[in-house]
Amino acid sequence: MKNIGVLLFAAMMGLSGIASAKDWKTVRFGTESGYAPFEYKAPDGSLAGFDIDIGNELCKRAKVKCVWVENDFDSMIPALKAKKFDGILSSLSMTEQRMKEIAFTDKVYNSPTQMIAKAGSPLLPTAESLKGKRVGVQQGTMQETYAKALWAPKGVEVVSYQSQELVYPDLMSGRLDAGFQDTVAASEGFLKKPEGKGFAFAGPEVFDAKLLGTGTGIGMRKEDKDLKALLDKALAEIIKDGTFKKLAAKYFDFDIYGK
Repeated sequence: MKNIGVLLFAAMMGLSGIASAKDWKTVRFGTESGYAPFEYKAPDGSLAGFDIDIGNELCKRAKVKCVWVENDFDSMIPALKAKKFDGILSSLSMTEQRMKEIAFTDKVYNSPTQMIAKAGSPLLPTAESLKGKRVGVQQGTMQETYAKALWAPKGVEVVSYQSQELVYPDLMSGRLDAGFQDTVAASEGFLKKPEGKGFAFAGPEVFDAKLLGTGTGIGMRKEDKDLKALLDKALAEIIKDGTFKKLAAKYFDFDIYGK
């Protein structure tokens, strides 16, 4: 009887393990389409960009169907927790604060943070230099967190926008003195375009591991450990076989993966 009991217990545990592991056939990624070149709308209205290409390739390697769900960036984490989608693939930096709420895959890439202003501007990304100035940031970003924590208390007016694309028109019109955002997004999405003429990076790149993070990853619910394992495996594969570099070369002329 004892042996039968042990066998029954083992069988029940095995079934429990199978039931608890989700069989991922579809993975829904949440993204916000106003952050070129990482995610943006193509002329035909479809989603495009480096994050989109990476996500589609990961799904291909993991043999799952990719579904993209558009969502405002500042509500990404609540929407993830509410199961509106399974992962956040939208240039989401891995910060200490976010890691308290959600899990992340291994690093997908690393892009620093920098300020832009009119070419020749003496402004620097410091509270002292920006006192009395208006600086635009996107809602929900690590740049907004950084600026509100370190600059706003010292007299800098931090102006938050629903989308990064809304920052640039106010910068061009003079309603803002500077914009504070991802370096690559600023370069590829604004400075290299005709509307960015007359603007440039102001000051050096800004680093702060606690507030600005240590690279970007795909955000997931902490309980979805099997999904993390699935995506980490696929990510390691595309990095190892050179596919990541090929996809990155479509958008960048430098190493976006970083150290």
